[in-house]
Amino acid sequence: MKVLVAVKRVVDYNVKIRVKADKTGVETANVKFSMNPFDEIAVEEAVRLKEAGKATEVVVVSMGPAQAQETIRTALAMGADRGIHVQTDAELQPLAVAKLLKAIVDKETPTLVIVGKQAIDDDCSQTGQMLSALLGWSQGTFASKVDLKDGTVAVTREVDGGLETVDLKLPAVVTTDLRLNEPRYASLPNIMKAKKKPIEPTTPDALGVDVAPRLATLKVEEPPKRQGGKKVGSIAELVDKLKNEARVI
Repeated sequence: MKVLVAVKRVVDYNVKIRVKADKTGVETANVKFSMNPFDEIAVEEAVRLKEAGKATEVVVVSMGPAQAQETIRTALAMGADRGIHVQTDAELQPLAVAKLLKAIVDKETPTLVIVGKQAIDDDCSQTGQMLSALLGWSQGTFASKVDLKDGTVAVTREVDGGLETVDLKLPAVVTTDLRLNEPRYASLPNIMKAKKKPIEPTTPDALGVDVAPRLATLKVEEPPKRQGGKKVGSIAELVDKLKNEARVI
């Protein structure tokens, strides 16, 4: 059984985000990038399925500029078998990513697709659901446990009321939550081996997908600084301030 995993190159979560002077986006020059943390969990889960003998091959896909190959190499060092790099300098929005993934799924015919539930740069949390709709496959989102069986996959997911387990018929799309697993650190021997693993290059045009943005960013601003708190002498004064100053009630 083949497992396909999508990984994204994002600004490292330890980096303090700065808005550009012209407010067109965030500063990316001379900034450390790394694999999206939720995608690391997806890679780890796929590798564990392979180690358990439930999967035969793990294929990693990343989309973006040439530097995205570094993200693929990281996944290969974690235990993935080969990579696919969709090279483009265009801004990729969730629908475009889902369409590109569908084209790759049609070509690779995996049984299971695992993606992070969201990327920490745009926080859209849409790609997995869109891909499921485009493919017409079952979907299990926000997975905290994945149990692969013969022809089905049981996904335990976190909901407002606690935990919910859904049984999905394969093929399926699963999006990973933080509590699914803890990604491993790649060892030096595996990092060296990853340099020899194949990465297949392709482009959106070769896949027949239009990636033109459908949404436009008007302006990016930093959130306002938090103001100091105020002490109140009674419940009545608190209610008055919430009603007349904060205007939240």
